[in-house]
This record gives sequence, C-alpha cells and structure tokens, in this order.
Amino acid sequence: MTRIKICGLTRVQDIQAAANCGADALGLVFYDKSPRYVSLQQAVQLAQAIPPFIAVVGLFVNAEAAWVRAVLQQIPLSLLQFHGEEAPEFCAQFGKPYLKAIRVQAGVDLLQCAARFHTAQGLLLDTYVDGMQGGTGKTFDWTLIPSLPLPVILSGGLQPDNVAAAIKQVRPYAVDVSSGVESGGVKITKGIKDAGKIAAFINEVKRIDVQLS
Repeated sequence: MTRIKICGLTRVQDIQAAANCGADALGLVFYDKSPRYVSLQQAVQLAQAIPPFIAVVGLFVNAEAAWVRAVLQQIPLSLLQFHGEEAPEFCAQFGKPYLKAIRVQAGVDLLQCAARFHTAQGLLLDTYVDGMQGGTGKTFDWTLIPSLPLPVILSGGLQPDNVAAAIKQVRPYAVDVSSGVESGGVKITKGIKDAGKIAAFINEVKRIDVQLS
C-alpha cells in the first residue's frame, strides 16, 4: 500500500477534505519564504482539526534549532521534514523521527545521500529547481532513482494524472503532493487545496495499488 501525504495545508476545510479522503499524513510548512507558510497560531488551529491516526508533518528549511523546538512545544508533530542543507546531526537532535528531502538532478548520488542520512526514516525525493526548496510543481526524471536502503517518499510535480505512472515506475513507500491538488487551472492558488483534486489523487493511488497487488 502506497502511503499518501498531502502537504502545504493552510485551511481547516482542506485538512478535513484530505482526512476524509484517506490521507495518511498532512504537512504544515514552517518556512516563512513559502507561500504555504503557516504561523504558529495558524498551525495550532490546523493541528487541532487533524483526526487521530493521521501523521502531522512539519516542514523546515535551514531553520534555527530554536525555531524547530518552539514549533514542537506547541504543535504535536509526528515527523519532521527537512528541505534545506541540514546536516544529519542537526536533523536527529530533536528526538523526533525525520525525513530528509533531496532535490534530484543528474549527478546527485542518492545512495551516498541515503548513507549520510541513515538515521532518517526515509528520503523525500523532490525536483531540483534553482532557488526553490520544494513546491515546484515539476517532475524529475524518475529513472535517476536507484534501489535505496531507505523508504522513498516521491514528490515533485505529482498530480492525479501522473501519480499512477509514478507509482508503477518507482514503487515508492509514499507519495507527497502539494501543488498538484491546489485550486485553479493553469495558474494554481498556492496553499489553497481543491477537495475534488485531493479525492482524485487519493483514488488514483488506491486504484494503482490494487492493480499492482
């Protein structure tokens, strides 16, 4: 079964839509340069709306340790997700399981990354775009992913139309989507999710899982 994470949530109604559709994890962004950033006050309200047995993931980018701890004091995060140039020692210091995001492009040695971040619960593989730390809305070449000793969480440009193909090719432990389920057509509204797209994405994951089982 492919696990599903919906990231970049900013509204209670989007939390409820994702939970009702069967998401396994919901992501809150604590990086203030992101259009999907939520303040501590917002995050407290959002976290209170998350039902039991759904993981709450906090996303950080090159954050100060004090900021991570401040968030943890107020938000019951299940998992930390680091999207910057954090060292393994930094990621592991908070007493919480963590994911390390790797921005994939030709020349990135994912086996070396897995060895370096062996204390991580998994590697989140995202698309490399210069100057952007996630949320690019673009896919990368999935053939660059070797067999890895850590669980793979596939991200980067996933949407209802391509997630089945991604799962069929990569066979990741989980998929992570943000912009692919946001409102709008060609021009999405960052941080505002579309309940219909969330449902379609999750249904596609479940459909391909059944087909591959």
